[in-house]
Amino acid sequence: PPFGRDAFPEEALIRDMDGKTGASLKLTILNDRGRVWTMVAGGGASVVYADTVADYGWGHELANYGEYSGAPSTEETFMYAKTLLSLMMKSKHPDGKFLIIGGGIANFTDVAATFTGLIKALEFYAADIKEHKIGIWIRRAGPNYVEGLRKVKVASDKLGLNIKVYGPETHITAVVPMALGLIAPLPEPDLSEACGPPVRKMVPNPGSKPSTQKPLPPATKHTIVTATPETTSIVYGMQNRAVQGMLDFDFMCKR
Repeated sequence: PPFGRDAFPEEALIRDMDGKTGASLKLTILNDRGRVWTMVAGGGASVVYADTVADYGWGHELANYGEYSGAPSTEETFMYAKTLLSLMMKSKHPDGKFLIIGGGIANFTDVAATFTGLIKALEFYAADIKEHKIGIWIRRAGPNYVEGLRKVKVASDKLGLNIKVYGPETHITAVVPMALGLIAPLPEPDLSEACGPPVRKMVPNPGSKPSTQKPLPPATKHTIVTATPETTSIVYGMQNRAVQGMLDFDFMCKR
């Protein structure tokens, strides 16, 4: 907890869970009566989301800082999400609150598995979420993200929560101004299949010099040797699940 105060019971619970798992679970309460709550996957992404909320002038309403990452289990994600939602229910605001569930593109965290835990927490608090007028916005990508987002959308429709769901086609922090009502919501993606990253036009610069970069090789020819069967890889700070995930990914890609 911040200097000068005791830990909230919820902070102590998450800290205890963090000490018993190979995943990373962190939670710090900044303003327990704040309107903007975040549930972000990844330490770097958690900083980006907190900074974005502050950049849009809502720093005084930012309620928490934390992250869940390192492939937490379905049950761990359920407990983390349930703890966050329980904190949100402690006080009401006439204009409602926001829960921003974000993250980048996961490397080895199974998005569908973690979102199964999230859905259990949403089902547990569905009536309270509607009573407290909590708007939920999701942006996530990574292994099995399409299945995960589909499951959340189905649960949202079933529970009547009107959750907005986005994948890698949407910029990582684009859900923040949409959630805060600063810009119009973007159309939600078609979840019938995986999609690529967002395509943006280059910003024109009249004073720029012509590029001296060599043209890229033909798309059909792989000209960069990244590894060979004789390549030795040294992993510092061994994490078996992470390494196994990388090996499985390379195997499936036939590298």
